[in-house]
Amino acid sequence: MIKNLLGSTPLKLGGLFVCLVLLLAGLIGSVIFGVVDTSWHVAIDAYTQFDGSNEHIVIREVRVPRALIAGAVGASLAIAGALLQAMTRNPLADVGIFGINAGASFAIVFGAAVFAMNSLGEFTTLSFIGAALSGVLVYFLGALGREGITPLKLTLAGAAVTAMFSSFTHAILVTNEQALNDVLFWLAGSVAGRKLEMLTGVFPYMLLAWIVAFLMARPINTFMMGEDVAKGLGQRTVLVKALAGLLIVLLSACSVAVSGPIGFIGLVTPHLARYLIGSDTRWVLVYSGFLGAILLLFADILGRFIAMPGEVPIGVMTALMGAPFFIYVVRKGLVRA
Repeated sequence: MIKNLLGSTPLKLGGLFVCLVLLLAGLIGSVIFGVVDTSWHVAIDAYTQFDGSNEHIVIREVRVPRALIAGAVGASLAIAGALLQAMTRNPLADVGIFGINAGASFAIVFGAAVFAMNSLGEFTTLSFIGAALSGVLVYFLGALGREGITPLKLTLAGAAVTAMFSSFTHAILVTNEQALNDVLFWLAGSVAGRKLEMLTGVFPYMLLAWIVAFLMARPINTFMMGEDVAKGLGQRTVLVKALAGLLIVLLSACSVAVSGPIGFIGLVTPHLARYLIGSDTRWVLVYSGFLGAILLLFADILGRFIAMPGEVPIGVMTALMGAPFFIYVVRKGLVRA
């Protein structure tokens, strides 16, 4: 069995360069391709020789913000998934499967329907509260029983919490037509029509979470050897788990507040990263971030061409790609009771 394809550090660095090239290609493609294709010359002119034309306005106000948001959200969800899989030692761990996205979405819908909240700051706060609540609930349910927490119990608890919050969300939308009109497209998960201000409002928190996650990589490597071993080496495991949980919730909350719930990015990309470079958390987090951004960008581009002149929401595209992978992981028997 091949543990990783890029075994040496020079190969890993070379792989990062390839990821960077693919990321730039995805960003450029997201700006250029759409219902009306343009060129990179026009995209450059929109910033260097802006003339107020519709084409220039679309690039500056729609295409570029959409590309940057897709990249940032993809990286955040992927890093959150990598952290979640490492801390739970569960190959099926993902903020969507574990109910964190569903909790964040419910909190936003509840705030919009009951208290008429509609600002990004309010959405971000509600999203954080909902994500934290669902995360704690999944952890509590997964810890019930004599055998304690197991990957299978966490997965089942996540499915139950996802179903519960999704039911609550649908109940609110059924009884509140205005709320349904306001959040229906957002609930499908999309980066279309988002303003750049929505990203700049949460990006400092995303960036901080990315940096802290990388700084935590070494303690997480120790934790993955087993909690008893980590304690024996003097690690404060409770602090590590609490900080990792906070980062997961923060990354998920910021992503949901901007783009709505997008699933499977955090499930697929850590597996791809470990296949490429092994299990070292430092490399896994970096590769997961790049791969998540690349995957979401290309999923968004592909979604524009499937139903032209309309488009398929990006959350639907990631589900179409991620669901078969989920089935593959389950069939391989990687989740142990």
